[in-house]
Amino acid sequence: MIKHVVMWILRTRRTRVFQLVCLKTFLIFFVLLYSLDKLSQRWSRMSRTFEIDRLHDTFTMDGRPFRFISGSFHYFRAPQSKWRSIMRSMRAAGLTALSTYIEWSSHEVIPRQYRYEGHRDFEYFFQLAAEEGLYVLLRPGPFICGERDFGGLPAWLLSVAPDIVLRRNNPKYQFYVTRWFQQLFPKLQKHLYGNGGPIILVQVENEYGSDENCDPEHAIWLRDLLRSYVKDNAVLYSTDGAFEDFLACTVDGVYATVDFTAFQNTNASFQAQRFVERRGPLVNSEFYTGWLTHWQDPFVETVPTEDVINSLREMLDLGANINMYMFYGGTNFGFTSGANYNEKKGYEPSLTSYDYDSPLNEAGDPTDKYFAIRNLLGNYVELPQLPLPRETSKGDYGKVLLNPQDSIFELTSKISSVYSEHPMSFESLSQSTGFVLYDTIIPDIACESCLLDVPKLHDFAYVFLDEQLVAQLYRIAQTNSSLTVEPNQKLSIFVENMGRINQGEIHDFKGILSQVTLQGQVLTDWMMYKFPLDKIFFNTSVQRSERTKSAMCPRFFLGTFEIDHAQILDTFLDMRRWSKGVVFINGHNLGRYWSEKGPQYSLFVPSDFLRLGLNKIVVFELFNAPENRMVQFSTKPIFNYDTLQ
Repeated sequence: MIKHVVMWILRTRRTRVFQLVCLKTFLIFFVLLYSLDKLSQRWSRMSRTFEIDRLHDTFTMDGRPFRFISGSFHYFRAPQSKWRSIMRSMRAAGLTALSTYIEWSSHEVIPRQYRYEGHRDFEYFFQLAAEEGLYVLLRPGPFICGERDFGGLPAWLLSVAPDIVLRRNNPKYQFYVTRWFQQLFPKLQKHLYGNGGPIILVQVENEYGSDENCDPEHAIWLRDLLRSYVKDNAVLYSTDGAFEDFLACTVDGVYATVDFTAFQNTNASFQAQRFVERRGPLVNSEFYTGWLTHWQDPFVETVPTEDVINSLREMLDLGANINMYMFYGGTNFGFTSGANYNEKKGYEPSLTSYDYDSPLNEAGDPTDKYFAIRNLLGNYVELPQLPLPRETSKGDYGKVLLNPQDSIFELTSKISSVYSEHPMSFESLSQSTGFVLYDTIIPDIACESCLLDVPKLHDFAYVFLDEQLVAQLYRIAQTNSSLTVEPNQKLSIFVENMGRINQGEIHDFKGILSQVTLQGQVLTDWMMYKFPLDKIFFNTSVQRSERTKSAMCPRFFLGTFEIDHAQILDTFLDMRRWSKGVVFINGHNLGRYWSEKGPQYSLFVPSDFLRLGLNKIVVFELFNAPENRMVQFSTKPIFNYDTLQ
């Protein structure tokens, strides 16, 4: 258009002066028009405000009272292709926002090597949220808990700084947090509400008051660091349990909210918030729609729908802002699940499934709880005109025969080893996940009942003499065993990392963390072999086995199956007849199974992990494969299964 106007001016049969005057006038007009457009855009961004109105006990958005009804959905627990459908289901239920963590360990697996592709692409996640009409409650950590390994912190922190003091006013910890936030927040700032994005709230730390040694100086330092990036473009907030003791580490300038269950008194819980925030909006930032489950629990934890609805109704009647944790739980794929620790039960590793008894189940399908919540919310908000979600079809791909491949002992000649006088931790070996094999030779000791003692074992171990299984050890049940040994036998201890503790005292180093003694004598001269079970490891190590010295030893099994359907569907892999291990499909780590203990007996397989034509399954079985070496697909998840039927 500009080109045509200029050409018209120049071609007009007028004086040269007239042409110049016209051209100058047009250029001034164009510059003014462009400037006004830019000013309008800037003014539009400047007019976007999200604030706290303490006088009227509410949030305000652009000067108007605002209440959010939100649900937790963590981008890293679902394939990217499922994000939009899950968000649309949330919006269809009447939700106006979603809450997500940013998981540091997902993005900086190796120091200074950052990943944002696929299910790590949180910027695309925020873009979709905005498109689907959902605001965002952002929880950037750096510590997140979330039943994730090490509470979402990268395990390499324990390798590069073994004496680091986490979540405290500690120079080493704060150095790495600062470096990470310098990388992270330039990607987040454009998505803050004041800058035109959907993020209205940004959390400082995570349930910091639950840490009995919480450090107010560190909380202030982290607040100031976050404020330097967020400025006034979103509200800073904290989340803590609904008890006065848990609110001990709140700080000025960070709005204190509480979390509580359907089994707690609503009014009493909000009174705890009022202990800190005399005025301002009531907020339950983690209202638990379900609960987490650990391996060896007798059954999967649930929260009755009736209790959830009654508690929700009470909060809605009070005008409270609510975030339901979880609305969609998803899956702890790979080695990402964490563990809890308490004095009664000790170490409790979490399941691979994070279904959480959520309104949307692990596959993203609506449950009865979903529709009950939607019906309730319809009495308080105008429900959007969106199609209701339905249960999706699942694929039944039959049975697959798996053939034995290399055992761990056959692989030792193909991978590098590390020598040390005493056993080294995973972190000292610069390994975050998987397994480590510790080998040594028995000295001049011979007895029929020699006590092997590994007092600091994290977490599970298989003990072999000359590659024959002789014992199993576990950090909470048994860390010693009586063995019949002879001099010069090879002692092998294969140690599994089952997930780092994600709450409380989280300095959870893995492997053998103490001296190993046999009949009181310290064993020395150890060779260590690393089995991280990452992509590089598989590309270089796993091959077909030529010998089978021991049936009961950790071994890889390989099988293939064909998919010729026009549509690839989500499915579940039934692992009831296997013992304990890890499953990979087409290179994707589905996570851990422990069918000997339960209560999870199947692994979710999203359609993204499958492909038309040939598909490959690799099972790493730690103990004992079934005689028929078969796995079977299922159209339903399998939980709480007491007998093999």
